[in-house]
Amino acid sequence: MVKALFRGIARTQETFTIEVGPIRASGVPAILVAVTGVIVAGGIASVLSKSGGRLPETLREARGLAETLRGDRPRLNP
Repeated sequence: MVKALFRGIARTQETFTIEVGPIRASGVPAILVAVTGVIVAGGIASVLSKSGGRLPETLREARGLAETLRGDRPRLNP
C-alpha cells in the first residue's frame, strides 16, 4: 500500500507541468511555483479585504499619476 502511494506521488511529480509565457517548469519546481502562487494570491486577497475602503482613493491617485507621467493633460503656460 505504501509503495503504491509513493509510486503515485512520483508519477504526479513527473507529469506536473506549468507554462506561463516563456517560463516553463515541470516536476518539483512546478509544484513549488503553484504553491507559491496560491499563497501569494491568498495574501493579496487578505490585503484587499482589509484595506478595501481605501481602494477607490488609491486607484484615483494611481490614475492621476499615470496621466501625469503620460503627459495627456495640457500644460499651463507661465
